[in-house]
Amino acid sequence: MKPIAHIHTDFREKFGISRQSMLVPGLQGEIFFEPPYRNPEAVRGLEQFSHIWLLWEFSEHIRESWTATVQPPRLGGKKRMGVFATRSPFRPNPIGLSCVRLLEVRRSGEHGPELIVSGVDLLDNTPIYDIKPYIPLCDCRPEATEGYTLRTKEHRLSVVFPPELLARYPESKRAAACGILEQDPRPAYFQAPDRLYGVSFAGYDIKFRVSGDVLTVSDVIPL
Repeated sequence: MKPIAHIHTDFREKFGISRQSMLVPGLQGEIFFEPPYRNPEAVRGLEQFSHIWLLWEFSEHIRESWTATVQPPRLGGKKRMGVFATRSPFRPNPIGLSCVRLLEVRRSGEHGPELIVSGVDLLDNTPIYDIKPYIPLCDCRPEATEGYTLRTKEHRLSVVFPPELLARYPESKRAAACGILEQDPRPAYFQAPDRLYGVSFAGYDIKFRVSGDVLTVSDVIPL
């Protein structure tokens, strides 16, 4: 398979990226098509859909081998689960799947049609292999049940982001920055209350500490 596009996001490194799509609605991205696919006809009708599926590559996790079990971070990194019972990037084939909101289809521009999306959970310049419309009739299953993720999905932190530090971000990025921190970017297996952590987002390094369920930002440093 060949990438049909790449996505531009505010994440230059893996640490801090939302663990699933749509958890932080304010995280935006721009999808640029590769030259063979820069045809406005290829996206005809796509603007009628509010959400789309992205099929993409874990380009930073390509390996020659694989293991049958992995350690999901939200389980503390100590309990192993079958790789196919997780969404771990360490898979036999490094394929990711994300549902994102389609904000705009830009048909004109230097690089042909571009897609503006939100709720992204992808690293900057991630290769995209396919794009499909989200169809509620078949893609939404309200009766669906879940396993171990049921007891980990509600974990959120209260964020103390001093106004003078938050103001260093453009207003359009502030809600997303807070949303990333609320999701607790720390690995569950290593959470030291005295440790100073850093998340790289939108051109700044956010420094913070966590005590209990409260995350306090101590500095915002330009990269």
